[in-house]
Amino acid sequence: MTLRTGHVGLNVTDLDRSLAFYREVLGFAVVGEGKEEGRRFAFLGDGDRLVLTLWQQADGPYDGARAGLHHLAFEVDSVERVREYEAALRAYGADFAHDGVVAHHEGAASGGVFFHDPDGTRLEISVTDGVEGAPAPGGASAPTCGFF
Repeated sequence: MTLRTGHVGLNVTDLDRSLAFYREVLGFAVVGEGKEEGRRFAFLGDGDRLVLTLWQQADGPYDGARAGLHHLAFEVDSVERVREYEAALRAYGADFAHDGVVAHHEGAASGGVFFHDPDGTRLEISVTDGVEGAPAPGGASAPTCGFF
């Protein structure tokens, strides 16, 4: 048996704010919720499977200097879909780590957009090919997703 990633659980400071972002901007559907005082959470899916669980139990924003999650990457099937998400994120006012679609490294065909959710969690929406010629802000040796 080979292990593979199932759903990802994220701690959030404000479940309502995070739900709005993940539903309205990224298009996830709520497949379950817990609304008891002090125990709020939501299960988010993509229509076929559970993808994220949001837990309202964080006291402060994401801290990239602490051990744990570095970033969460979502993959789509075309660079056009990446650009659609980029437009929705810009309309929302998301904080981007790089300007527009960037390559994963110098000369790569893969790449995407790198941004932060309302709590500062680092997120990526990428595609495996179609970004040939896009800039690689991380330089030639380090992946773009490594240091944002």
